[in-house]
Amino acid sequence: MRALLILLVLVAGIAIGGAVPSIATHAQSVLVTLGLKPAPAVPSMPAAKSDDDHDHAAKPDAHGHSHAGEGGEEKEHGEAGEIHMTAEQITSQEIRTAPVTGGTLSRHLVVPGTVIPDADRLVRVPARVVGTVAEMRKRLGDKVQKGDVVAVLDSREVADAKSDFLTAGVQAELQKINFERQQKLLNTQATAQVSFDQARATYQESQLRLDLARQKLSALGLNAAEVAAAAKRDEATPNQSSLRMFPLRAPMDGRIVERKVDVGTKVGGESDPADVYTIADLSTVWVELAVPTTALINVQEGAKALVGTGTDEKNLRAEGQVVFISPLLNADTRSARVIVALANPDQAWRPGMFVTAAIAVAEDTVPVRVPRTALQTVEGKLAAFVRTDEGFERRAVKVGRADDEAFEVTEGLSTGDEIAVANTFLLKAELGKAEADHDH
Repeated sequence: MRALLILLVLVAGIAIGGAVPSIATHAQSVLVTLGLKPAPAVPSMPAAKSDDDHDHAAKPDAHGHSHAGEGGEEKEHGEAGEIHMTAEQITSQEIRTAPVTGGTLSRHLVVPGTVIPDADRLVRVPARVVGTVAEMRKRLGDKVQKGDVVAVLDSREVADAKSDFLTAGVQAELQKINFERQQKLLNTQATAQVSFDQARATYQESQLRLDLARQKLSALGLNAAEVAAAAKRDEATPNQSSLRMFPLRAPMDGRIVERKVDVGTKVGGESDPADVYTIADLSTVWVELAVPTTALINVQEGAKALVGTGTDEKNLRAEGQVVFISPLLNADTRSARVIVALANPDQAWRPGMFVTAAIAVAEDTVPVRVPRTALQTVEGKLAAFVRTDEGFERRAVKVGRADDEAFEVTEGLSTGDEIAVANTFLLKAELGKAEADHDH
């Protein structure tokens, strides 16, 4: 009964405490003592503040945010627009910085084009004589060096030329011996002057015929010494005569890109194929462009051109140079042929590929130039992230002219400011988190 009475008194005290807070507090402490209610969390009581403290706490900062106490969350994130990061965090996230400098902006004309072989590095291997293909020693794609034998022809024309040279050589040797003998006889007065003069004339005539035969071989691309050496070898193997064989040699280093004939094909005649192979040196290629007349005035020989196969990072990109601008216009398209030379050391650029070329048409020097990767759009405005002692500070900027890689900054940055130039999207994300914490 006594416990029931105490309980009724307490309930009545709580009801009365609605009007008298001190009574309600006392009743709640009693309930806790009895184990009928868990202990409430006791809030820390703020210290008494002076009028100046109240004014300072209520006054917002320059960014429109009121400051919390020294240990509050806003101190952790810093002022609005600031990002607190340690040097280790910056390094681990690969956020690269660089000082702001002036520079050059290049404006470009973008034109589609096609990769073609460099005409100065594309040669054909001609038949040179009338004959029949006896051997094809190279396949498509094979690499060759200048002077390599790529094919062998069986030619009667070559046989006649070699025969004339060998015969002229034998005759010249015989006439030389006769001339030298007549000269000795003349010295001993054992022969007449007339016989000596006749022997000398015959010898000189034989030398002339030999020279003519040697020149004919040279015109065919044959070496007289090699022909003479081959004739001596043939004497030992009469059944394997090389008199009719004519070797075709590569005129330059490169790769076989085209094969025109097969073994047994007749070549060199009036209606016969004139070429056996096509050899190309693809270490340099050309990009053929068709530039409209309206833009042609801005294109100059020697201008740089950025050539690419697409926008994907995996696609090819390289820098070339304009080497030729045709003075003639295409009557149908009203455009001029422009050639860009492009280095191709790894053979990645293949003739026939469709590409896009951005030709530099103008260059502007600007006092403040920053790479495109340095700027991010924050709240609809462009901003850069300036390095500070505690991390980074967002800085609103205005831009002027631009090219494919950089902007001219007209307001917000000065030469010498150190800004983030890589992975700035990470700073933008961190800034969003910090400002969200400020709002809460």
